[in-house]
Amino acid sequence: MGTLDPNYKTTMKDEDEDEEMNMSSSASANHHNNKTNLDAGALFVLQSKGSWIHCGYHMTTAIVAPALLSLPFAFASLGWAAGVVCLVLGAAVSFYSYNLISHVLQHHAQIGRRQLRFRDMANDILGPGWGRYYVGPIQFAVCFGAVVGSILLAGQSMKAIYLIANPEGSMELYQFIIIFGVFSLVLAQMPSFHSLRHVNLISLVLCLAYSLCATAGSIYIGHSDKAPTRDYSVLGSSTQRTFGTFNAIAIIATTFGNGIIPEIQATISPPVTGKMFKGLGMCYTVVIVTFFSVSVSGYWAFGNKSESSIISNFMADGVNLAPEWLIYLSNIFPLLQLSAVATVYLQPTNDVLESLSVDATKHQFSARNVIPRILLRSAAIATATTIAAMLPFFGDINAILGAFGFMPLDFVLPSIFYNITFKPSRRSLVFWLNTLLIAVFTILTMLASISAVRQIALDAKNYKLFANV
Repeated sequence: MGTLDPNYKTTMKDEDEDEEMNMSSSASANHHNNKTNLDAGALFVLQSKGSWIHCGYHMTTAIVAPALLSLPFAFASLGWAAGVVCLVLGAAVSFYSYNLISHVLQHHAQIGRRQLRFRDMANDILGPGWGRYYVGPIQFAVCFGAVVGSILLAGQSMKAIYLIANPEGSMELYQFIIIFGVFSLVLAQMPSFHSLRHVNLISLVLCLAYSLCATAGSIYIGHSDKAPTRDYSVLGSSTQRTFGTFNAIAIIATTFGNGIIPEIQATISPPVTGKMFKGLGMCYTVVIVTFFSVSVSGYWAFGNKSESSIISNFMADGVNLAPEWLIYLSNIFPLLQLSAVATVYLQPTNDVLESLSVDATKHQFSARNVIPRILLRSAAIATATTIAAMLPFFGDINAILGAFGFMPLDFVLPSIFYNITFKPSRRSLVFWLNTLLIAVFTILTMLASISAVRQIALDAKNYKLFANV
C-alpha cells in the first residue's frame, strides 16, 4: 500500500475551490458580456439578482396555489387508491421533471449560453420553429390562462365572503371580479420578477394558512353532527367514470403544473449551479404538507360530494357547517394569495410586452419605458379581468389548462430536452425513464384534452356570459 502525500487533501481542496471560483467568474463574465445583447424583457423583467431562497418563494407561489383546494374534487372521480397514487406520482414526476429542466439550464449556462425562457430552451435544443410556433404560444396561453383563473377564483372568494356577511346582498360575481382586477392592475406594475420576492414570501405563508384552515374545517365537519353521509364510490356510468378519470388527472397535473421554471431560474444570480435544487426542495416541502393534508382530509370528510373547491363544502343550503370565522379565513387567505399568483403568472406576458415596446438602451424607469409598461400591463390585466367575468367556470378552465398546457410543458418537454442535451446511453435507466414519461404523458395529454373538451360541451347548456355563479 502506498502512502499519501500529507498535502494531498489540501491541494485537492484548493484545486476544487479554484475551479469553482473560475466557473463563477466565467459565468459572471458571460452574464456581463451577454447583458448588452439581452432584449428589454430579459433585461428588465427577468433580472438575475436572486438567491435560491427567493427562487423557492417564486416556485412555491407558482405551484402551491388555491388550485390545490380542488384536489378532493379530483379524488371524487378517482377513489381513494387511485387518488393517492396519482397524487404521489404527480409529486414525484413533477419534482423529477423540474430537476431535469434545471440540469439542462445549468449545462447551457456553464458553456456560456444561459437560457432565460422556456422558448429559449426550445429554440436552442429543438430549433427556432418549436420555440416560436409551439412552446412559446402554449406557455403564453397557459400562463395568461392562469392569470384569468386566479382573478376568477378571487372574485368567487370575495363573493363568498360577502354572502356570509350579507346573505341577502345583491352584488354579482362580475362586480367582485372587477374589484379584484383593479387591485391586480396595481400589483402588476411591480417592475421585475425579482421584485416579487417579498410578496411571494407572504404568499408562501398564506398557502400554509389556508391549507391549515381547509384541513381543520374538513376534520371539524367530518366529526360533527352536521357531517354529510360519506360515500367514496365513483359515481356515473362506465363512460362517465372513464372521462372523469382523465379529467381528474388533468386537474392534478394543473395543480402540480408550473410552466415557468426557466423564467424562475433566470431570476437567480450566476452561477446557478445547485441553487435550483435547493429552491425545489424548499418548495416541495410545502407541497407535501399542503397537497396531502387538504386532499386526504377533504375527501375523507365529503367523499364523492367534494366540490370543485373544498371550501364550498363548508356551507350547505345556506347553513354553515364549520365555524363562521374559519369559513371567513378559508376564503380570505386564498384571496390574498391569488394576487401574488396572478402577478407571478403574468411575468411571461410582461416579458413579451416589454420585449416589443421598451427600449433596452434606456434606463428601466425612464419615461420612455415606464409609460408603455404601465399602459400595456394595465391592458393585459383588463383583458384577463374581462375574460374572467365573462366565463366564470373555474373547474372547466382548470382542466383545460392542465390538458393542453401544463402536461406538455411540465411532463413531456423536460425529458425531451434532457435526452437531446445529454444524450444518455440507451442502456441507461435515465434514458428509458425519460422515454417512458414522454410516451405516457403524451397519451395522457391527448386523452385529458378530449375529456376536458367533452366536459365543456356537457356544461355548455349551463353557460351564460357574466353568469352570477
